[in-house]
Amino acid sequence: MKKQENPGFVVGRLKSVVYAIKGAIKLIGTEHSIQTQVFIAIIVTIAGFYFEISKTEWLFQTLAIGLVLSIEGLNTAVEKTADFIHPDYHERIGFIKDIAAGAVLFAAFTAIIIAGIIYLPIIL
Repeated sequence: MKKQENPGFVVGRLKSVVYAIKGAIKLIGTEHSIQTQVFIAIIVTIAGFYFEISKTEWLFQTLAIGLVLSIEGLNTAVEKTADFIHPDYHERIGFIKDIAAGAVLFAAFTAIIIAGIIYLPIIL
């Protein structure tokens, strides 16, 4: 077995960043749910500039956007892995996929609550 060369800390981290960017591009380019969530993120970002929300509100809004996109990415990875392992319907695989989707729902509800706290007082 051939020994793999250690590229060094900095080079290894840079390669990791490149892989992560490729993954994010694939995720946005292929997954409709992420595309929808990126669109919503753009809309609320524009709203943040329009309504001149505070620095603290920006922090919460950015955290909510990152939370939803991150959990959706993990959900997609779980679903793709489950489909690869067991392409046909299987009750236990369905259970796993439902749990991963439920995690996205928690993140989305959190983001909706944060958006409500930020924007409802401004709009009303």
